[in-house]
Amino acid sequence: MKTELPEAFVRRMREQLDDELSAFLHALDEDPVRGIRFNPRKETEAADPLRTGERVPWEENGYYLEADSNAGSMILHEVGAFYIQEPGAMMPAAVLAAKPGEKVLDLCAAPGGKSTQIGCAMQGEGLLVCNEPVPKRAAILSRNVERMGLPNALVTCAKPEQLAEKWEEGFDAVLVDAPCSGEGMFRRDPETRNEWTAEKAEGCAERQREILKEAARLVRPGGRLVYSTCTYNPQENEDNAAWFAREFPEFHPEGFSLPGIDAPDGIYTCYPHRIKGEGQFAALFRKNGNEEPDIREDQSLPVPSKNDKALFRQLFPELPEPNRILGSTFISMPELPDVKGIRILRAGLHLGEVKGKVAVPDHAAAVCFNRPDMPVKELNADEAARYMNGETISSEENGWILMSYRGLVLGWGKGSGGIIKNHYPKGLRGPYYIP
Repeated sequence: MKTELPEAFVRRMREQLDDELSAFLHALDEDPVRGIRFNPRKETEAADPLRTGERVPWEENGYYLEADSNAGSMILHEVGAFYIQEPGAMMPAAVLAAKPGEKVLDLCAAPGGKSTQIGCAMQGEGLLVCNEPVPKRAAILSRNVERMGLPNALVTCAKPEQLAEKWEEGFDAVLVDAPCSGEGMFRRDPETRNEWTAEKAEGCAERQREILKEAARLVRPGGRLVYSTCTYNPQENEDNAAWFAREFPEFHPEGFSLPGIDAPDGIYTCYPHRIKGEGQFAALFRKNGNEEPDIREDQSLPVPSKNDKALFRQLFPELPEPNRILGSTFISMPELPDVKGIRILRAGLHLGEVKGKVAVPDHAAAVCFNRPDMPVKELNADEAARYMNGETISSEENGWILMSYRGLVLGWGKGSGGIIKNHYPKGLRGPYYIP
């Protein structure tokens, strides 16, 4: 038996939906809808049994997932073959329609579903900034960006006003998936019904407007902004969209159309009795004018020495050449904006560290591979399970080698003396379901 809906919420929804209220309330008593979004950078036949469901109309890599699926505990999930994402939540990034080569910002990005969806659409080209102001949530975001193998993503932990001061008019597209009252989660997480109050929604609406003020500064002339929430509340949705259009006349609503979704006025709310998904709202705006993004190249992160670059080329000729150092980690980030004063968790592809005359590769440099050209050890199911648990693997290969299962790279190993020592990160080890 699900938690009862707040009376004030039901009264308001009656005003919003009129004679659709009964269908809406009935839908909230049904099981929530699950979805899975496959990573085109990490295709493997091992994931094919999960593609049997109906496709999500507005996301080319999205499928509906059975309610009892254990996909989230699979080894394939851990190494980024897919992302478990509710179908409605795939809508805002589809509206943003990021393209390869663009400069894109996801301003409130954790845990990373929309960021990784955008990153897949960008195909590793251009600049994707994934920002989360809350440090613990930013760490989760960084991990999801890593496992999905996005080589052009910059993960930051900063307040919107910090980024607006640093990168004004620096982006072709900005997504503001703002913190909200969460009414769209009432079916998926019934406990959220107990946390809802009308006052909470009012507070969220005010906070969202503050975020939108800074987001407007970050969009280049001619660029686009998508504002989204996972609530049905008009204060946070339609009212805030109207407020934004009034407050920032240099932006205008822009209609959009996706398979199964038509929004000629530029705003759309996913209701569970109308579409197969949970609650989600999106509004698309276009900024007047036509100018290129204005972002200075970073000069604050140090550049690797010629000797260190040569060492990386010698040991890992298949990896990109490092062009910056973040902390002690050598990275490859072709487009790196000025990050001085901004907290960074991840920048581009983390390649590894140089310790004297030895280079140690980073886990991210393994899982970014799609079709690696360097030495690979293909594991069977038993070996893959033991590798993910941190065990050694018997083999005659020597040196650094990529460990793979059914064509999907799992991580690094180093062969010597008839065994491959395990270099899978200790914090990620554990039993995973091996299909």
